[in-house]
Amino acid sequence: MLDVLGNLERTHTCGELRETHVGQQVVLMGWVAKKRDFGVLTFIDLRDREGVTQVVLSEEDKGEAHAKAKGLRGEFVIAVKGEVVEREGTHNAKLATGGIEVHASEILILNDAKVPPFQLEVAGSENLADESTRLKYRYLDLRRPQLQHNIRMRAKAVAAIREYFDKRDFIEIETPILLKSTPEGARDFIVPSRIHSGKFFALPQSPQILKQLTMISGFDKYYQIARCFRDEDLRADRQPEFTQLDMEMSFPNRETIYREIQGMFNHVLRLIGVELPAEWPRLTHAEAMRRYGSDKPDLRFEMELQDLSDNLRGTDFAPFAETLKSGGEIKCIVAKGKADYSRKQTDELQEYVKRYGAGALAWIKVGDETTSSLLKVLGEKKIAQLVSTSAAEAGDIVLIVAGRKSVVAAALGALRNEIARRENLIDRSKYACLIVTEFPMFEHDEESDTYVAAHHPFTSPMDEDLELFKTAVNDPSQHHLLGQVRAKAYDAVINGYECAGGSIRIHQKDIQALNFKALGLSSEMARERFGFFLDALEYGTPPHGGFAAGIERTCMILCGTENIRDVMAFPKTASAQDLMMDSPGDVDTSQLNELSIKIAN
Repeated sequence: MLDVLGNLERTHTCGELRETHVGQQVVLMGWVAKKRDFGVLTFIDLRDREGVTQVVLSEEDKGEAHAKAKGLRGEFVIAVKGEVVEREGTHNAKLATGGIEVHASEILILNDAKVPPFQLEVAGSENLADESTRLKYRYLDLRRPQLQHNIRMRAKAVAAIREYFDKRDFIEIETPILLKSTPEGARDFIVPSRIHSGKFFALPQSPQILKQLTMISGFDKYYQIARCFRDEDLRADRQPEFTQLDMEMSFPNRETIYREIQGMFNHVLRLIGVELPAEWPRLTHAEAMRRYGSDKPDLRFEMELQDLSDNLRGTDFAPFAETLKSGGEIKCIVAKGKADYSRKQTDELQEYVKRYGAGALAWIKVGDETTSSLLKVLGEKKIAQLVSTSAAEAGDIVLIVAGRKSVVAAALGALRNEIARRENLIDRSKYACLIVTEFPMFEHDEESDTYVAAHHPFTSPMDEDLELFKTAVNDPSQHHLLGQVRAKAYDAVINGYECAGGSIRIHQKDIQALNFKALGLSSEMARERFGFFLDALEYGTPPHGGFAAGIERTCMILCGTENIRDVMAFPKTASAQDLMMDSPGDVDTSQLNELSIKIAN
């Protein structure tokens, strides 16, 4: 029979007691993490969110309590009353409470527990149960100390963000969850209205328009910890619902926003004792892509991209000649000391770059006798030139990709990260931060042969590119120039993660209308989707800008994990399913009828 807690109150947590508490009578409550039965003595590791305390029960001293302890199993919930005693010669350095133990005089069994479907106490992530099982029983998985630490760190991070912005006179404003569908990025999650039959709300992909409206409303400085929703295709590092810090301010220039990005992240990373520079390094988007093949480069290691195009102009090797003739490029990275890569390893790397659209991966192994997959088609002299241009040394391997600029950047940028991961080139104790500036305002969609917003349709062009922007929009023969227009857009990058992104917004109605036109929206369509916002721009809209920072991404850095689900209490799978609640699921026909919805077969 289970016991009743009654008026008994906990005096201490299971991570609190030290030698200074020796001799005190205490009451602890928690879960049985482990039980070790030695006949006349029973040892219990009692766990709560603060830690573990060893409880000792002796048949000789406390017979009734000891007999009761014999029936305990893992994850039983108990209360323990007893005296704090110093451990003699058996201090456990692995526990903060390892210098003491509690000699129990009384135990209450507050609840029993089935045998868990997986082991909670394991050493190392490689010994964990498979993730699908842990997500199905997430409430048990969350009892693990590592996840407890992560979720608490997330709470501290959010508190630190609020502390930072409150001190800087920003106002926290909560914006609605049920909005109008204004598709401009990922797919919306649609919510049918029962009262207005045939009409629909949409869940916010971000509070973008609403935070701009707060600037039009005169609040000057706004922030929010906002829940966001995006119905995206399957991606391992994304979730259909996530949280972001949303920030906006009036009358800023880009430097104003950079200071807030740097200040906020510097403040938050002090939670783990990391001191970032007051002013972060800067790279333009063009330079980041040229040097690293990525707009979020990990600067904790070297291995920059080197351009071999000039060395290979006039080559008879058809794949290279055709690439250069069509405006493509040929670039390489140098993996230091990896000339001993086997044929199997270079083949694996070749398959890896093919995922990013590359047709092939050529290589040069530099040594006393330099060898290359290109030796027969280029000859020794040209190979030597390529080695010199790449600054490779004896013992290095040069890895080469040819193709369209976007393909070369994507393939070599990803390969750079992959080699760093495989070869342990990343100093995990180091934190490298960066602000990437001057993003393209538009990206060319090759399938539709149209230009789409690289950031979102409310991003302002660079002042220097404003006339170019107007020409490209208004003159159909110059439409291709949209690809050259730079935006007042920027990202914050830490350790290769895009942690925040933002821009200075368009605040003038004619420029906003021009941007909609550039994106292929007729004035009627723009009015239908964004009429309320276009109207608002006519009532004295101040210049404004801001950024959004991913709470999950930030917490991944704070917690040292590469799995986004490790910093979310109740995440979805990569296929957007909740295995614990078995959702999405069916609903009653009566509910569908109320909403005037019929499911097509």
